[in-house]
Amino acid sequence: MCQVFAGQDPARYESITRRLRLNGQSTSIRLERAFWEIVDEIALNEGTTTPAFVSKLHAEVLEQRGEPENFTSLLRCACLIHMDRRAQTGAAHALAAE
Repeated sequence: MCQVFAGQDPARYESITRRLRLNGQSTSIRLERAFWEIVDEIALNEGTTTPAFVSKLHAEVLEQRGEPENFTSLLRCACLIHMDRRAQTGAAHALAAE
């Protein structure tokens, strides 16, 4: 079982830093490549750029809860939510096709 996890390509978990603006402030965010790929996919699904999506998400979190303690962790969890929803949609489509 662990081979599935341990044997993955190291490029997937390579840390990538991107510089962008959050609410007019220049900042950098470091995520693993696999998470950036998911964030890029979410942005594409939302019809926007990745920096615009991340900035909008940050603004909405500020409005609802105040400054997040760890925004990169919030982004990773957003990726998990996206993947869960994608899996549920796939399962629903598979059931409908039966």
